[in-house]
Amino acid sequence: MTDFDGRTVLLTGAAGGLGADVTCAFAGHGARVIAVDIDAAKIAALASRAAAAGPGRVDIERLDLSQSEFVARRVAALAEACGGIDVVINNAAIYPSKPFDAYTLAEWDAVQRVNVTAAVACVQGALPAMRRKGFGRIINVASITWYGGWANLAPYVASKGAMVALTRAWAREFGPDGITANCIAPGAFPTDAEKIHPDPEGYARFVLEHQSVKRRGRAQDIAGAMLFFAAAASGFITGQTLNVDGGWVMQ
Repeated sequence: MTDFDGRTVLLTGAAGGLGADVTCAFAGHGARVIAVDIDAAKIAALASRAAAAGPGRVDIERLDLSQSEFVARRVAALAEACGGIDVVINNAAIYPSKPFDAYTLAEWDAVQRVNVTAAVACVQGALPAMRRKGFGRIINVASITWYGGWANLAPYVASKGAMVALTRAWAREFGPDGITANCIAPGAFPTDAEKIHPDPEGYARFVLEHQSVKRRGRAQDIAGAMLFFAAAASGFITGQTLNVDGGWVMQ
């Protein structure tokens, strides 16, 4: 018997730098993971890793999260087919970087569709089955950028603030149904997102100067926090944002 035997986890951005490790962590603890992503190369790499991640299982679901109505219908169909989705992890995000006045409104809307509206669609699709079961875990992913200190990321930062607000709204509304909603705000992790920085080595030094823990974050640090929020034992914790950042926000 493992921690998540019989539990189904829907994870968006499941093949990315943090998502792939989270996917394998849940499968390693016995969960069935519906791994949602769109990047074909990353999906192929995840499928190769997931084969050895058991004792749970990983089912790949290639979805374009910008197609909100379809996402909601597809998640509802998946929930019906598997007897309910127990855990929804809204991890996917896009992060174009340029000065605020250089963004078009269409570009702004595109970020919100993937980073926020897709999360709403996933929760809407999974919620009816959660309510029937009287159990559910929603885990949103925000960002350290929401606390300030980053220029040229306004649409992304706004989307992450929205995820914190949704966490609180969902926690309040769904609590009577046995459903919790919590949020994780990662610090600066060495993933593809860092490739937007023109000086990676200088940026790494900047990160360590601001952290209390003097090492770079690892995907396993995020996976551990998500496993905690997804567990039955965390059922009295809801509406919270946990900073997994090596102590950055204390600076």
